[in-house]
Formats: sequence, structure tokens, C-alpha cells
Amino acid sequence: MRLPLQITFRHADSSAAVEERIREHAEELGRFCDQIMSCRVAVEGQHRRHHQGNLFRVRIDLTVPGREIVVGRESKPGRAHQDIYVAIHDAFDAARRQLEDHARIRRGDVKMHSVPDHGRIGRVFPQEDYGFILSPEAGEIYFHRNSVAGGAFDELKVADEVRFVARDSESSEGMQASTVIPIGKHKLPPAEAVRVKS
Repeated sequence: MRLPLQITFRHADSSAAVEERIREHAEELGRFCDQIMSCRVAVEGQHRRHHQGNLFRVRIDLTVPGREIVVGRESKPGRAHQDIYVAIHDAFDAARRQLEDHARIRRGDVKMHSVPDHGRIGRVFPQEDYGFILSPEAGEIYFHRNSVAGGAFDELKVADEVRFVARDSESSEGMQASTVIPIGKHKLPPAEAVRVKS
């Protein structure tokens, strides 16, 4: 069965090549999760200055039994791309992560409040003020600079061990860490200085 797909362009020129790429990604999602009832994709241009190029955001709305998954709803700085194909890839990657989380929760593999509290830094993007924690149990968990205790965001490196408190989110990032505490050599802040956000 072909996935019900609707594609719209806002402040961006429509393109057969772009529509084809979106269809390929949508069909891949449909093969991954056969319970998607609808998929709406909006490609949005951020500005129309010809001499500087356009920035693109991609919003995806998926309807699955018991939930609507929305990717790209929040307008955060640094989330727009100059390359429309990168924007499409990143949006569908985020949608797939949210579908995986949804499937695990529906199967009962993950309880909403039983997120593991240890992991390692998987990726960090200092100029964009965010990164991802890798956890064997929960997979990839997004965190923002403001979530890192003691202002230690700039000291984080890939593979650093951290403790974290996570929550499920319907943003494009999926699971998010509300508090990240670096641990290891000289990285654990004093206990009285660490306040875990609830």
C-alpha cells in the first residue's frame, strides 16, 4: 500500500526532484512503520534574497494509531539548512527516531519515566549549542547547551561520560535531556552545585 502523502511548498519553488526525494524518504518510512495513516510534508523557505540563497526548513506531520508525530514544529536558530536535500534528510531522520520511540513505548519496551541515567556524548555541535547523548537503552538523546550543569557545555567531547535526566518530547529532536552532568576526571561538579531540573 502506498503511503498517503501530501507535499506543500511555502516561500520556496516547487521542484520535481525535491518532490521525488521526499517521496523516497516517505516510502522508506512506510516500509519501516506500516501503521502510518498519513504523511504531510511542508518545505518552507526562510527568506528570498537571491544573492544570499534561501534557507529551508522541513516540517513533517505523521498520523499513526494513538498519536500525531510532528517534526520541525519549533523554530529554533540553527535548524534551517541552505541545502534543501540536507533539510529533508534531517527531518525524515528525526521522524524515524520518533517513530522508533513510539513503537518501543507501544510495545512496552520503554516506560515514559524509566529512562536510563548514564550515557556518553555521541555528537556535539558547539556553534549550534546542542548535541546528542548515546544511551544503550534509550538510543540517541538530544540536549541543549542550557541543560549542561555548571556551564560545562564547551568542555564536552565525543565519548565523555555523562549522567542525565531525560523526558519524552514531541519536538523534532524526540527524547531530550533536561539536565546533563559531565562525569569522569575533574568533570563532576560538587554535589551541592548540581540541581536536577524536574
